[in-house]
Amino acid sequence: MSCRQQAAACLHGVCTETEIARITKRAVDALRAADRPALLWDDELPGFGVRALPSGVKSCFLQYRTVDGRLRWLTLGRHGPMTPDQARRRALQEKAAVGRGADPSGERLARRREPTVADVAERYLAEHVARHNRASTAAEMRRLVDKRIKPALGGTRIGALSRSAIKAWHQAMAGTPYEANRALACLSKMLSLAAGDWELRPDNPCIGIKRFPERARERFLSAAELAALGEALARHDGSPFVTAAIKLLVFTGARRSEILGLQWQWIDFARGEARLPDSKTGAKTVHLPPPALEVLAALPRIEGNPHVIAGGKPGAPLANLEGPWRAIRKMAGLDDVRLHDLRHAFASIAASSGMGLPIIGKMLGHTQAQTTARYAHLASDPVKAAAATVAGRIAAAMAGGRPSATVRPLERRQ
Repeated sequence: MSCRQQAAACLHGVCTETEIARITKRAVDALRAADRPALLWDDELPGFGVRALPSGVKSCFLQYRTVDGRLRWLTLGRHGPMTPDQARRRALQEKAAVGRGADPSGERLARRREPTVADVAERYLAEHVARHNRASTAAEMRRLVDKRIKPALGGTRIGALSRSAIKAWHQAMAGTPYEANRALACLSKMLSLAAGDWELRPDNPCIGIKRFPERARERFLSAAELAALGEALARHDGSPFVTAAIKLLVFTGARRSEILGLQWQWIDFARGEARLPDSKTGAKTVHLPPPALEVLAALPRIEGNPHVIAGGKPGAPLANLEGPWRAIRKMAGLDDVRLHDLRHAFASIAASSGMGLPIIGKMLGHTQAQTTARYAHLASDPVKAAAATVAGRIAAAMAGGRPSATVRPLERRQ
């Protein structure tokens, strides 16, 4: 027996019985292990062997040395599903790769140690989201990770996650296109970090995957619907903080998080302003017109609670506005109106009243002009208004027989 084979007689710290012969099906079937493993080495292909365990399991393997001299053991497959001839061909392929400097066993071990998509998702939430996103955004990212990403992709090794697998995952969510696109965006940010700062894979396979078309949902309230909402709020017999929160949303156009997080110390009644130290777009001033100030003046202040819209827990703001809102909108016959639509209502009335888009953007706290541009089609058109005025005067003159404006025929140019 060679020195290499003698060293191999102790496999993984367990001494073995060792034989040398050409590895064939007959030879492997005859190989037996009593109370310790038995090895059969091939007499033609160095490093190619079969190990038999006392349990009866037999596996083909290849022993080799890496470029830097480390001894490696590479399991090729279990005898039975894999024949000795198949194992020999696989051993030849792996030996050729080793000759080119590869380390197939080390690579396999590295893959086993490689983090999964679930591992990277947790790192993304802890190291990126928690540090750079607001609490509401962090909660949404956690929901997408737990509901959409982990169940379908969590067990995949990060380096093995393919573009085709991501496309299939995204397409499977076609029934909820908005959430599908949000989940894809979340995964894409994760993989950008994995490919960049964390160096866990060479690329981001999400790049270039086509999102589902999205159509902006804008629900504007008519004067009759606003009247119905006012009546429903007057009939609401629940918490006065719920009613106040909804009225403040209508009267200010502020975001729900801004109203629910509003604190008394931020309000300047004299100037009619609430200066928020932080919001979705950073520090912001919410303008409080007289109707909003009336709502605030009528609210009780809860001792020990700094929040304007106080919740049931000591010192905490109201946590659930969605449930009461569903009851109120049902009373008003506005079942399809979301709380965020109250912000749209504020903006649409401002636009239709002739206010310029820059002013509307300032009131809403938009940082990008294109965000406010969605209301441009509602803005009053001064040209149309002028044309209506002229035509109205002409019509009045024609109807009364005594025109109030001089109408001259158009002169045809020669």
